[in-house]
Amino acid sequence: MTARILVVDDVPANLKLLEARLLAEYFDVLTAEDGYKALAICDATHVDVILLDVMMPGIDGFEVCERLKANPRTAHIPVVMVTALDQPSDRVRGLKAGADDFLTKPVNDLQLISRVKSLVRLKTLSDELRIRADTAHNLVLEDMLKGADGREEAGQVLLVDNRASSQERIVRTLKPIAQVTAMSDPQAALFEAAEHPFDLVIVNAAVEEYDPLRLCSQLRSLERTRFLPMLLVTELGNDEMVVRALDIGVNDYIVRPIDPNELVARTLTQIKRKRYNDRLRMSVRQTIELAVTDALTGLQNRRYLDNHLKVLFNRAAARSRTLSICITDIDRFKSVNDTYGHDAGDEVLRQFAARIRATVRGADLACRYGGEEFVVVMPDTDAHAAAAIAERLRDSIERSPFVLKTAGVALNITASLGIACNSMGADTPEQLLKQADMALYEAKNAGRNRVVAAAA
Repeated sequence: MTARILVVDDVPANLKLLEARLLAEYFDVLTAEDGYKALAICDATHVDVILLDVMMPGIDGFEVCERLKANPRTAHIPVVMVTALDQPSDRVRGLKAGADDFLTKPVNDLQLISRVKSLVRLKTLSDELRIRADTAHNLVLEDMLKGADGREEAGQVLLVDNRASSQERIVRTLKPIAQVTAMSDPQAALFEAAEHPFDLVIVNAAVEEYDPLRLCSQLRSLERTRFLPMLLVTELGNDEMVVRALDIGVNDYIVRPIDPNELVARTLTQIKRKRYNDRLRMSVRQTIELAVTDALTGLQNRRYLDNHLKVLFNRAAARSRTLSICITDIDRFKSVNDTYGHDAGDEVLRQFAARIRATVRGADLACRYGGEEFVVVMPDTDAHAAAAIAERLRDSIERSPFVLKTAGVALNITASLGIACNSMGADTPEQLLKQADMALYEAKNAGRNRVVAAAA
């Protein structure tokens, strides 16, 4: 995972130290000695995450954060405030200024890198949603985002904690801002989260007789709860669990003893972020559904692909990042139509699209290219990772028969897949598609039901 990180600190030694730690993890690092320079950098170039010192001459970190969050061009950039201040009131002030996290000097290396990686993943998904919304806007379909900032009504919070006293304290603290559903049984809580529209899940890491990270992993893997924010309540010094939690997708954590103001601030931050992304997704659905969605499969259609692929390709080129494409074709699809009729063929196409949706990742773009051909665009994915995803898709299609209710039969379907990556020399999105198409042709000629990568 790579990203561009801006480090802001007026002490040169601190700048060099953080820069070295991040460069060791292969991040692209920019530095600024004061708040004004940081604002100028963010206004002039792309930044994925900002590590922001609080105590600086001119304007302090709190004001810099407030200005960043007030500017629509930079409001979406995650900010981690890094400071020697360790009072709960300072953390709360930073979070209220719009910071996404707050680390205390000296910074623990594992927590720093885990935090940065977690925020990079979050921003990658948010960026993809915003770009898709921009694509819809460019097609002149509908106005973009509308709505308040996400705090106009109480949030819905699910608390998983089998300690009655702890449950009571958290429920009482969050009562002014959220309706809290407290549950002691983690498995029952998993079903509750899947069945009801919560804004946040708070998990007590001290849940007895159950691994709290198992619950977090299950919440992140279920489709209905995949984007549901999670806040872990943990003990001071439990760094290993915190690092593992952030790595599997937990959004935030808070350390006991819990400061009520900090809990409220972190809860509001997660609720606001979720509702913002929910509105992005809703906007995308509403604005492009009729014009750029394939009516049969529910995937994006070729019109959307033609427009959006250019955006993704140019963005990858500008940031020197990888972009891969997979073209897949149903083997011997004509025989399905000829033998069982077009209604059965349509049913195969719908089920085929469903398996694609179940296989690809949240930031990937799946489209029906035409007929029985489908395209998956994979941002920030090299050829090796794309081949693994394509193979997983091929296996999911071959492994289980397609049950056709219209024809009363179960068919064994296979697919051929061709992949190409922009690192293979493609200068345009059209060339990239052509390379993937040629790889698909090779897969067909080699006997079908296989994945072939374009030659470098």
